This record gives sequence, structure tokens and C-alpha cells, in this order.
Amino acid sequence: MGLASFLKSRLVPAELDQQIERIRKPIGSLGYDPWGYNNEAIKYGFSLTRQIYEKYFRVQASGVDNVPAEGPVLIIANHSGQLPLDGLLIGYALASRKENPRIPRAMIERFFPTVPWLGNLLNEMGAVLGDPVNCAKMLENNEAVIVFPEGVRGSGKLYRDRYQLKRFGNGFMHLAMKYNATIVPVGVVGCEETIPAIANIKPLANALGVPYVPVALPVILPAKVHLNFGPPMHFDNTEIPEEQVTERVEAVKAEISRLIDKGLSERKRLF
Repeated sequence: MGLASFLKSRLVPAELDQQIERIRKPIGSLGYDPWGYNNEAIKYGFSLTRQIYEKYFRVQASGVDNVPAEGPVLIIANHSGQLPLDGLLIGYALASRKENPRIPRAMIERFFPTVPWLGNLLNEMGAVLGDPVNCAKMLENNEAVIVFPEGVRGSGKLYRDRYQLKRFGNGFMHLAMKYNATIVPVGVVGCEETIPAIANIKPLANALGVPYVPVALPVILPAKVHLNFGPPMHFDNTEIPEEQVTERVEAVKAEISRLIDKGLSERKRLF
């Protein structure tokens, strides 16, 4: 047995290995797809994520079967917690479901790929630079794509603003309409408490070229996380004024707000 096989046998549970193998991805002869996704890398990544998901954040996911088994899908969620933990947990929830598992592609902020090692790791785990061109290509390939329309406005919000949704851009709706993609709204509760920030040091953030530098404890707190996947939403590609596109976006935002309220009412404690 070679070293790679030995490490895999020790680090990757057999059932997880089989689960990932069930999921079809258009991978080239070298084991990567055009955006850097790698089947073997995600097995190691999800082995660690499994422990975080089940034991640290004790995630309770409901409605995950609302994500269609195939075809283009936009998984639209609120963004929070300073780090992209919400995307990781949503991805694992979908990849680990018993019936028709999928590995969604997450649209990440532009500054993440500039972080040494992190950019390549995120790509191997299925993340892609969050721009409309990449998202369109993913939908053309019938991928499920995780999108956070709040962007850094959501992930960088302060604790006092927790669960207050920021402005949603209209870009995801235009893509959903063009590619006939199903929208599945998700309300994430718990990630706001993982790294509660009391302030943002904007001058330092500007100097470092990052969107925010939070004043927060240097630890990730073990908040219990609730993921509520809502019913699928469909929007036709009828040519309509931008104001009506915004109305559709607001309808998705309102559903996410409802799902957040559901999660807040369901949780019994923070940790």
C-alpha cells in the first residue's frame, strides 16, 4: 500500500469515499475540472468538514431535499460570520444527503483567491471566483451553485446587525431567468454567533486590500447552526423591466427572511 492510499484509508471514512464517488463531475484525465475541482481533495476536505458539521456546530438541516437532483440550481442564502463557514456547511449538507447527493459550487469573494494556499484549496473543494461569467458557465453545465447576494456586506456585518439582511443585487435573478435555473432559498442561523464582531477597522482593511478587519475574539465559537432550505422557486425568462426583476429579488429575500425567523424560533440555545 502506497503512502497516499494509507493516508486515505486512515483519514477518509469508507462511506464518505463511496458517497463522493456517487456524485458525477466532469473531471479531466488529471483529476481536475476546468475550475480546479478535485475529487480526491474534496474527500479529505469533507472528512474534516464532517467533524465540524456534526460535532462542533451540530448542524440541523431541514428541507435539503428541496434542492433538485439535477439541472441548474441557484442556492441563495444569507451571508454571515466573517468567514465562509455558511457556504461550507450548506455544501456538506447537500453532498451528504442520502438521496441524489450533489456537490454545489460556491461563488467566493475576490479576495479569497489572493490568500496563499487558501485560494487553491477552495478551488479544489469546488469554490469558484464569484463573477457572473463563472456562474453562467456553471449553470450551463447544470451545476448547483451557492450564491450569497449580500456579498461582503453580509459576511462582514457586525454582531449588533445580526440577521438583518443587507441589500441583494439583481445579478443572480438575471442568471436564473436566462438559464431557467431553479432557485432554492436557504436561511442560515448560527453562523452570526461563530465570530461575533463588535467593530470593523476600515483603515487597516483598506491598507491590507481586504473588505474588512473585524474586532472579534480570535476563535470560532461552537454555535449550533440551523440550515432551513425553502421550497424551490421558479421565474420565467419573460422580458420585464428592471423594477420587476427587483421585485422578484425581493420575493426571494423575503422567503430567506422567513426561513431565518423559522430557524431563530426553532433554536433552544446559542451553543
